[in-house]
Amino acid sequence: MRFFEIYLIVINVITFFTYGIDKYLAIKNKKRISEKKLLTMSLIGGCYLGICAMYFFHHKTLKMKFKIVNLGAIIFYTYIIIKYVA
Repeated sequence: MRFFEIYLIVINVITFFTYGIDKYLAIKNKKRISEKKLLTMSLIGGCYLGICAMYFFHHKTLKMKFKIVNLGAIIFYTYIIIKYVA
């Protein structure tokens, strides 16, 4: 595997668990992970499992900016993968 592919796998797994941790913290009324941090993780490549985590954990699904950022990033990274990696 090349570096970019490994990077995408790692950042997506980290993003998935970060969304899950934030949901857990929300349920427990504890200090949360900022929306800016969650969106940044999606923008730097964690968008595939980021959007999966939204629906798996039922977290941030009503926030349109999360849907737009994740879907936009998915389109961007899919284009990059098809154009330069595949």
